Amino acid sequence: MPSFLLQASYSKEALNAFINKPQDRTERIRKTIEKIGGSMTGLWLSFGEHDIVSIIEMPDNSSAAAFALAIGAGGACKSVKTTPLLSVDEALEAMKKAGKSGYKPVK
Repeated sequence: MPSFLLQASYSKEALNAFINKPQDRTERIRKTIEKIGGSMTGLWLSFGEHDIVSIIEMPDNSSAAAFALAIGAGGACKSVKTTPLLSVDEALEAMKKAGKSGYKPVK
């Protein structure tokens, strides 16, 4: 199953709610992913631009997009970024295909 890096930032209102009533949302997020046919490798809180980072596996791009749309529409996140991830084997295959593409850079 394809893997995706999910990065999300909570809204100010969601962060205030977490401060007033701390809670672990991992299982709720996991259940939503599983309902769409995917699985979650892990979920982490992070510093900086994004508040949470997760590695998820989804059956296809539209399933990953569906999850991003669902959590984005929920209102707790002010931004959601989903990045497709390639395995090393997939990256090597892409490199080989690129080498055979015939593309030549302008000199």
